[in-house]
Amino acid sequence: MPHDLSAESRYDRTRLRQWARGRARSAGVDRRDLLKLFAAGVGAAGLPALSGGPAAAATTGATGAPTVPTTPAPVAGLPGVVKPLPPELFTLRGTNAETRFAALRGTGQLTPVDRFFVRNHTATPRVDADSWRLKVWGSGLRGAAVEFSYDRLRALPAVERTLFIECAGNGRSFYTTQQGQQVTGTAWTLGAVGVAHWRGARLSDVLRHAGVRADAVDVLPRGLDDEVVTNGVNLGRVRRPLPVSKALDDVILAYEMNGRPLPPDHGHPVRVVVPDWIGISSIKWVGDIEVSSTPLYTPWNTDLYRLFGPDQPPQGSAPLTRQTLKSAFELELGATVPVHRTRLLTGRSWSGAAPVRRVEVSTDGGRHWQRARLHDAPRRGNWVRWSLPWTPRATGTTALLARATDATGRTQPETTAHNTQGYLFDAVVRHPVTVV
Repeated sequence: MPHDLSAESRYDRTRLRQWARGRARSAGVDRRDLLKLFAAGVGAAGLPALSGGPAAAATTGATGAPTVPTTPAPVAGLPGVVKPLPPELFTLRGTNAETRFAALRGTGQLTPVDRFFVRNHTATPRVDADSWRLKVWGSGLRGAAVEFSYDRLRALPAVERTLFIECAGNGRSFYTTQQGQQVTGTAWTLGAVGVAHWRGARLSDVLRHAGVRADAVDVLPRGLDDEVVTNGVNLGRVRRPLPVSKALDDVILAYEMNGRPLPPDHGHPVRVVVPDWIGISSIKWVGDIEVSSTPLYTPWNTDLYRLFGPDQPPQGSAPLTRQTLKSAFELELGATVPVHRTRLLTGRSWSGAAPVRRVEVSTDGGRHWQRARLHDAPRRGNWVRWSLPWTPRATGTTALLARATDATGRTQPETTAHNTQGYLFDAVVRHPVTVV
């Protein structure tokens, strides 16, 4: 069933008004510093490459984040990433590694950990589960701060969900290559997404054990990776507030991924998993959670992860929450295929709003469309695999297109409204191939 978006829409509009009027409280960075970034054009154009110092020991700061030792991640295909990143599986992009979508062909519905994309703002920390502590604190609690060890968290009732996590900028490069528009940020194609089977504790259980108050409004998880510094401003560790209604709904504090303990690059020992929302909400290596009775803002819901540009509201959009609708072929961009030989085109489609109900494919640049066969039961928070046989009849270049329709009735458009940071690209992607 389609998910009710009304509460999130009201939250988005409220936070936009609060930020514009200066009524939200900063969580760890001075509002004047943020305004300096805006004045430098960062808010409208996107932050430059974010940087952190060498991975060092995480220390307790003014916010009360627990002390957890970290060490530099070894070089394994990309400095700051632990797991191997072979070129047949990944495209390296700055501090990140994008999954080659063709490498998912034949892997099943779950994305294997060895080919799950990596999105790092700095470097992967190495956190010891035995010494890890999760501190829950803030004005939105009835009493003092509460700490959870790894064992205490695992002792809570477990929940298991199969869900995708996707970077808000997935598909960003197509603003330029298809729509001729300039954007900033990592030039992802469509591989900044993956589906995993997550196991963990409900965030709602943790908050209730900590004594969440009825007047709490925001819940702010914070990561244990290095602090982010840009333009001389220390933005602190990655963090982004969730409305308390979302936090009490379906958010997971995950400690397992595909039946195994979380790997370092994907949040070991514990990460947040926020179903359907943009990936920045699913904080990795979570170390503390602030529960606030007043609205919170951070750089990741003010100058980042909002929409700016001529096609957007003058002051920018509300902070982004829910992901959009996409489809991708399990085939290399620019692939060469033989004429008069039937091949099975395969791919995947997903939506943050509702299950995907229909996928159509064009093999002639969009002139004609055929309905693809779905191989999975449509489910919220998951993708569906699909296929269509194709026998090319003439040599030359062409474009393969796939478009999905979800249970809300929404179909991927031909173009996406431009925003300067290149978020939420959802248009049909033209996948070039050459028939020989």
